Amino acid sequence: MNALYTAVATANGREGRAVSSDGRIDLALAMPPALGGNGEGTNPEQLFAAGYAACFASAMGAVAREMKVDTKDVSVTAEVSIGKDDAGFGLAVVMRVELPDSLAGEIGQQLVEATHAYCPYSKATRGNIEVELVIE
Repeated sequence: MNALYTAVATANGREGRAVSSDGRIDLALAMPPALGGNGEGTNPEQLFAAGYAACFASAMGAVAREMKVDTKDVSVTAEVSIGKDDAGFGLAVVMRVELPDSLAGEIGQQLVEATHAYCPYSKATRGNIEVELVIE
């Protein structure tokens, strides 16, 4: 791969801070209440969900241009779950893609599936974690 951009961030655990090298991100981290924490900070699952949703939405724009369809009214929500698996802990994702009526049916399905094949986050997760696509 020929890198076009490299993001750099440093964190010191779920009960600490996450800081990007440019200072744009400087967040308190905390375990969510569901995992026994106080919830007074963000957590890695929220950060992953935000990144994946943004990347998927942007990738959809690129795919849509190739398909010659309009995605200005599309919204993408990523739900990232953490839970126990055979090896300790694992992640699962539900990608909820809200499409306008103009993209209902087969064209919307094709768009979402093509986006999932194109998106860098989807490529990184493929075969590693379960990702469910839901079109709304």
